[in-house]
Amino acid sequence: MKTDALKLIPLFTLLSDRERRKIAGEVVETSYKKGEYIFREGDRADTFHILKSGSVKCVKTSLDGKEVTMKVLMPGDLFCCDAAVLDGAVHPGCAQPMGDVHVLALSKKAYFAMLRRNPDAAMEVIQYLGKRLHEAQENAKVLALNPADQRLASLLANLAARTGVQEVGGIRLTVRLTRQDLANMVGITVETAIRVMSRFKRQRLVSGMAKNLMILDLAKLKQLAEPSPSLQD
Repeated sequence: MKTDALKLIPLFTLLSDRERRKIAGEVVETSYKKGEYIFREGDRADTFHILKSGSVKCVKTSLDGKEVTMKVLMPGDLFCCDAAVLDGAVHPGCAQPMGDVHVLALSKKAYFAMLRRNPDAAMEVIQYLGKRLHEAQENAKVLALNPADQRLASLLANLAARTGVQEVGGIRLTVRLTRQDLANMVGITVETAIRVMSRFKRQRLVSGMAKNLMILDLAKLKQLAEPSPSLQD
């Protein structure tokens, strides 16, 4: 594992070159392909995983046996870190590559030792976990209160910010999601997702299919995603 690669990972940017060299000797890099699993629901959470390249979806099995996409991870994201910090915890869901990906893995023991040696990095992790908690709370509020078109607009605006590439005519999403993925991530049926996306296309907000989406009017999508005044209190 080269130390230069760690400089590109947000949670390692605060480390000194010496510390990165030390950590590089303990990090294991593994490549995965679509259809494989990085870990499965119920596996022991004794390792911190950091996505180096590609995109990964976190999937949980519902009570009726269906797989539900909870979120999409992008390069630099730490995943299942909340489970990994607890002794004896297991992964609450599966991590599935959405294409070719490279993942960095660091044992819990090595990661905690690194944080004890680097208080600034520890604070960065605390802030990261706090942000993740805030996002989870906001997502729960959106799913509980907002109508389907507002939920989907919010998701698309978020994906544009995280994975979008500016091109002539709009912003192309680099992550490839199925209609089922989009529906799962906002808690609606596939049929509803298809109807809402068709309406967005007629309104010239988006173009293309779920696996190759282009955002045509991000400003209007963001406006549509904003909660109404009655829901802000």
